[in-house]
Amino acid sequence: MIETAYAKINLALHVRRRREDGYHELETLFAFVDDGDRLTASPAARDVLHVKGEFAGALKDPFGNIVAQALGKLKHVPGWSVSLDKRLPVAAGLGGGSADAGAIFRMVEHWGGLPDDWRTRAAALGADVPACVESVTCIGRGTGTELERIDSDLAGTPVLLVNPRVPLATGPVFRAWNGEDRGPLPQGTVREIALAGRNDLEAPAIGLCPVIADVLAALRATDPWLARMSGSGATCFALYDSEDARDAAATRISPDWWRMAGNLR
Repeated sequence: MIETAYAKINLALHVRRRREDGYHELETLFAFVDDGDRLTASPAARDVLHVKGEFAGALKDPFGNIVAQALGKLKHVPGWSVSLDKRLPVAAGLGGGSADAGAIFRMVEHWGGLPDDWRTRAAALGADVPACVESVTCIGRGTGTELERIDSDLAGTPVLLVNPRVPLATGPVFRAWNGEDRGPLPQGTVREIALAGRNDLEAPAIGLCPVIADVLAALRATDPWLARMSGSGATCFALYDSEDARDAAATRISPDWWRMAGNLR
């Protein structure tokens, strides 16, 4: 079996409050790009994980990798030999690990079906994992695990992802948030929500990783109709009206930065 772990972006991310359990109450508009990591799996006597690709070196502990953890959450599955082609940067705001876990869940679903409590098992791996299992445009509430599907008027929209090759852990960014509730996610179509929305983690992320501001400035100079940081950073995205405009923009981005061009699913 071969599965793509689709890159996740947050078209908008509104942080509402800090919770007593240490997490944050948020409202976010998830969308997914039609490219990402690649996973290949075949039956084996026991679970084995092989990691390759540009960002394989960032995953130092294969047994602690979320792919191995996802297989452990689905113990009814026979042994699998999994090859992970790590094409997405790590700690990048793209849900790369969550997307990898989501791909495993979809493989299990195709193989023989998921258990009824798969959402609980997925959420135990990370707040983004349930959304990444389905990999469709949706609104996430709570910690991001309370999902509401929304028909997307942006399917097929050209998107350019850019990361300055600087990892940025999620925890410090959330801790740097100033605690100000700037209001809920707006209503409307996906495009309207994206345009009227914001990313409340953008300012604290830039405070920790100033090059994010440079990435955003570079993307906005290519005339997209929207450019914003994804998740807790440091990856930023830009949306365009045509693939030609997206591809031309990619040529104007620093060759020192990681880039991925695709379309929204």
